[in-house]
Amino acid sequence: MSLINKASEKFLTNYLNNASPTGFESEGQKIWLKYIKPYIDEHHVDNYGTVYGVINPGKPYKVVIEAHADEISWFVNYISDDGFISVIRNGGSDHTIAPSKRVDIHTKKGIVKGVFGWPAIHTRAGKNIDMAPTKHNIFIDVGANDKDEVLKMGIHVGCVITYEDEMMILNDRYYVGKALDNKLGGFCIAEVARLLKKNKKQLPYSLYVVNAVQEEIGLRGAQMVAEAIKPDVAIVTDVCHDTRTPLIDVKKQGDTKSGLGPSLTVGPAVQTKLFDLVVNTANKKKIPFQYAATSRSTGTDTDAFAYSNSGVPSMLISLPLRYMHTTVEMAHKEDVENVIKLIYESLLNIKKNHNFKYF
Repeated sequence: MSLINKASEKFLTNYLNNASPTGFESEGQKIWLKYIKPYIDEHHVDNYGTVYGVINPGKPYKVVIEAHADEISWFVNYISDDGFISVIRNGGSDHTIAPSKRVDIHTKKGIVKGVFGWPAIHTRAGKNIDMAPTKHNIFIDVGANDKDEVLKMGIHVGCVITYEDEMMILNDRYYVGKALDNKLGGFCIAEVARLLKKNKKQLPYSLYVVNAVQEEIGLRGAQMVAEAIKPDVAIVTDVCHDTRTPLIDVKKQGDTKSGLGPSLTVGPAVQTKLFDLVVNTANKKKIPFQYAATSRSTGTDTDAFAYSNSGVPSMLISLPLRYMHTTVEMAHKEDVENVIKLIYESLLNIKKNHNFKYF
């Protein structure tokens, strides 16, 4: 029987289809908070928009489960006299996928529609025949005659730009869309909160369900909230690469495949005893998983929690994702369910005042 019910999937669709660009996550955070409110005892919002709910508040021992809420996007950087818009990145946006994409430009007057234009193949002759998009030559067309008309639309330098693509389910097997990185993580921790409430589980500690902002530009939201909460343990969920798709070198990127379960990362920021607890939980509950290794940082909010507050035992549970930072990110539905199961079951194995010190 599926863990994810129709109401949950409706929330997921609504959440994914709402734009939450880095630094401007508030509308998505409101959707997320509204969904988890019945399953938590209290909630908090910090100055930059990180939201967290608390289950069983007031206990001296504090456990965090965390995802990040923001998605990559663009900023308006320059408007030409002819009314074409040049952009800069907000997070790790991929310029190679931009041409021919439809976009939403967020203004005080509302959404303005536009497209990333590109010169027709017929016009790219000679040295330009293989012209490739770069972050310096891509541009947006909003159908304006000139710069003055663009400005009258409410567009100015600094307006944030997102793709308009919406979620779909492919072959009844994959969630597909933009911002699965890492709104699917936010979905997973929300589902953990729902299951704890549904199953009437009493935890011997306070659980903080954290949806952090600004991960895509340097783990900033997690850094702030880790200092505010001062947790004793942190379990972070994010995405990793399904490396079995074409054009990826598995010897360099590691061998991870969608449908085979969450990826568990070994690395300096991952606390070994907490890692062992999660692995033992997976084995006992027959939850499939895969191993991954990182030579330095994980590049996720795990690092922000691990190295905060004199060191917090931290763990990374990753969801295999195809085509990261595109508008057709793909995640296997079974992997999503198994991420939820693994976090849920691992929480039940963390004891009161659990000591994770090595010796």
